[in-house]
Amino acid sequence: MTKTLYAEFTVKPGSEARVAEMMLELTEHVRSEPGNELFLPYRREENPREYFVFEVYSDEAAFQKHIGADYGAKFNEELVRHIEGDGSALTWLLPVE
Repeated sequence: MTKTLYAEFTVKPGSEARVAEMMLELTEHVRSEPGNELFLPYRREENPREYFVFEVYSDEAAFQKHIGADYGAKFNEELVRHIEGDGSALTWLLPVE
């Protein structure tokens, strides 16, 4: 079964350019992962500091490899300094069947 999640976070004022750069770098890495099926980062049109990322992995094993990647750990370590709150809010999703 695929592993699907929706992540959201709000960037602190003044960190917009750095986080946009970080997201582009992360997107390139994640999309090259063998088990990644979809990685779509977005910003809210009326508030570009609000990010939304839709992610789909082929299965739990692919997701575990994703979260174990060194570039992801580096991204998350830096991201917490640039966003409001303690981290991204994650929503796990299941398909409607």
